[in-house]
Amino acid sequence: MNLVQALRKRYSKAQCQRIVAWVGSDPARFKALVEVFLAGDNRLTPRAAWPLSYCVEANPHLVRPHLAVLLRHLRKPGLPDAVKRNTMRLLQFISIPRQYQGTATDLALTLFTNRQEAIAIRVFAMTVLTNLAIQNPELANEIRLLIEEEMPLGSPAFRSRGAKAIRQLRMLN
Repeated sequence: MNLVQALRKRYSKAQCQRIVAWVGSDPARFKALVEVFLAGDNRLTPRAAWPLSYCVEANPHLVRPHLAVLLRHLRKPGLPDAVKRNTMRLLQFISIPRQYQGTATDLALTLFTNRQEAIAIRVFAMTVLTNLAIQNPELANEIRLLIEEEMPLGSPAFRSRGAKAIRQLRMLN
C-alpha cells in the first residue's frame, strides 16, 4: 500500500480501517504513518490522525518509541481539531511512562479546561487525566474537582464521561 495515496483517497471509516489493517502490528508501517502524521501537510496530517489512534487502540506498544515526538507535536499552536482529538484519543489507550506523565498531564489539562475546544477533545483529555490520576493517586482530588467544575456546562456525553471519571477518582481516596 502506498500510504500517502491511501490517505489522499476519499476520507471514510472504511479507508481508515484499511490503513489500520495494513499497519497491523508492524512497527515499520506504524512509523511510516507517524511520519506522515508529523509531516505537517494540512490535508494529510488530520487524515493520518484517525488511523493512528485506531492503530494504538489495537496495538498500544507501537506508540512507545514515538510518544515524545507526538507529545511535542501536540504543543504546536493552530493544530486541526482532528489532530488534537486523535492524539488525546490514542493517549487514553496506553499507560503513559513516568518520564512523559508531566507533559501529558499539562497538555491534557490545557485541552480539558479550554472551553473553546471541541467536546470530543475535552472528553478524551478528561479520560487521559483520569488514567494519569489512577497511576498517580495524589492527582485524583485535583482532577476530580476540575471535572466537577466543568460538568454543569458539558453536553450529555461530557457529563456521562465525567460521572464515570468521578466514580473512578473517588475510589482512589
